[in-house]
Amino acid sequence: MPQPNLRLSLPSKGRLQEDATNFLAECGLPVYKSNPRQYQAEVPALPELGIIFQRPGDIVISVRQGSIDFGVTGIDMLEEKRGANGDIIVLHDALGFGHCALKLAVPESWTDVTDILSLKKYSATLNHPLRVATKFPVLTERFLNQHDIPHILISAEGTLETAPTIGYADIISDLVSSGQTLQDNRLRALRDGVIQASQAALIANRKALQTNPNALEMARRLLEYIEAHMRAKENLLVIANMRGRSPEAIASKLFNETSVGGLQGPTVSPIITRESNQDWHSVTVVVSRKRLPQAISELRSIGGSGIIVSPVTYIFEEEPPRYSAMLKEVRRTSI
Repeated sequence: MPQPNLRLSLPSKGRLQEDATNFLAECGLPVYKSNPRQYQAEVPALPELGIIFQRPGDIVISVRQGSIDFGVTGIDMLEEKRGANGDIIVLHDALGFGHCALKLAVPESWTDVTDILSLKKYSATLNHPLRVATKFPVLTERFLNQHDIPHILISAEGTLETAPTIGYADIISDLVSSGQTLQDNRLRALRDGVIQASQAALIANRKALQTNPNALEMARRLLEYIEAHMRAKENLLVIANMRGRSPEAIASKLFNETSVGGLQGPTVSPIITRESNQDWHSVTVVVSRKRLPQAISELRSIGGSGIIVSPVTYIFEEEPPRYSAMLKEVRRTSI
């Protein structure tokens, strides 16, 4: 097996690590770690790619600096630590896990403060600038400046939710998923206080893609697997038997319905039956998962029977759209 010459960094612990490794496994890229305590691993399907585990914020810094070629981290950390030099290219900004949002939250006792405007009015009555505890100073500073709210940022490494109760901050800027932790600590998110919506993203070092053909090829392969899997997750393969004088006649019936036309069209093949002149055909179509009940009803209405439904592992395009977009970005910045 060749030694890895490219590296992908994944979150080192917690739910995000579990979700990232599960996601890659679902994409056909299982991560193998011989020792759970190790911070290195491999992907047997991509032997040229080594895996290391880092904290989400460190992943962004490592990719930005070029010590790591690729990374999976949250959009929140990406926007906080990516810098202004354009050293990072986002290959995929919606991997579908790690959903949360960076929000402003105020004490429940501030009953008149429900949105940014009322926060701004209330902060003007304090005898000091609004004190905001956060682990995201860049994003929080930008947001508060955009709304012209005088403030002081208070850096915190531990639990933020206790800051207003203890008294070293007035409000917090923190990641929120379900909101239960805020509620448990007598805090409430402002209804328009979303600083940054987030989910997991795949990022890459710009210079590596511009100068290393192997990195560019690896980006293509990663996006091939990811895009094909994510597209497949939303669809099902449906096979049905149907009578008809010809494949074209059956296809015409299918095209008159709304959910069973397939991607480019149906596959219709003759069935060899024991009795002659039966005109049976097998119809295969890809159907949107959310429209399956309607698709089954439509197939039955035009004579479909013996309907089989199967999950789809991959649906490959001629070229992943996100890879095409990445190539344009790499070529544009190479000039």
